[in-house]
Amino acid sequence: MYLGIEIGGTKLQLGVGPDDGILRGLWRGTVDVAAGPEGIRRQIVAAVPELLAKAGIARGELRGVGVGFGGPVDDATHTVIKSHQIEGWDDFPLADWIVELLDLPAALGNDADVAGLAEALHGAGKGLSPIFYITIGSGIGGGFIINGEIYRGCGRGAAEIGHLQIDYHGYHQPLEQLASGWGIEEHVRNVLRWDHERGPSFKQYKGRRPISAQLIAEASEHGDAICRDALSVARDALATAIGHVIALLCPRRIVIGGGVSLMGEKLLFEPLRRLVAEQVFKPFAGLADIVPAALGEEVVVHGAIALARKQRD
Repeated sequence: MYLGIEIGGTKLQLGVGPDDGILRGLWRGTVDVAAGPEGIRRQIVAAVPELLAKAGIARGELRGVGVGFGGPVDDATHTVIKSHQIEGWDDFPLADWIVELLDLPAALGNDADVAGLAEALHGAGKGLSPIFYITIGSGIGGGFIINGEIYRGCGRGAAEIGHLQIDYHGYHQPLEQLASGWGIEEHVRNVLRWDHERGPSFKQYKGRRPISAQLIAEASEHGDAICRDALSVARDALATAIGHVIALLCPRRIVIGGGVSLMGEKLLFEPLRRLVAEQVFKPFAGLADIVPAALGEEVVVHGAIALARKQRD
């Protein structure tokens, strides 16, 4: 059995399993941002025995630990480089801290990388290689998996698709600024500030609900022009970025997960496939299919478990 830990900007999850795509137990908590990294580490200390007890697994059955961290990590030093959500993680020796805490081998990876590993081994990419994974949530991350192994470049990360520069009205902006959940929401907010003709209808539709990617998707399906435009900008930017990925890496499958991917076939996947097909490097046309992720909210935990097993193999 292996322990997998996901440390995100808002979410903390721990799971246990043998790396077969099925968790034997799961613990889920909310990160207290104000408590910082120390608060998260206290949560982990308390959660491990609680998880094992609920799963009916003895401490001695664990063979290793994997961590999927929400930020860049350094393979050589097994440290966190930084977190973009929570201050105080810079240069923290997270793998060594886990080893000291649990007296078990520990492997540390970026959360998008290990999510991609999970999808390649147990999810929508199973049996195929190479796999390019994209997570679209509050930000956008990527992972490139070749024959069941994460490609990490020089050891500080790779496949950072969210930071590709995309031309938008003559200005270059990072993909995640245009197509992440936050970026889509900000597009709508910006338009509402100056579009006094279309703005009132959306404001009336949303009522007292806060602007969110989910609300924008819903309003788009009901014909709201501002929300349709926001999703069109996001899809266009994603298609351009995916076109670059295909030209450079030619993956067999592109797997898309994260909260924004839940918009589904009609609003995201069908139009995105069409846009990519229109601009893809023609010799590579039709080689990379684009599909939704399969492992849901626990994908990083599955990947962290796989990372721990690979370290022991």
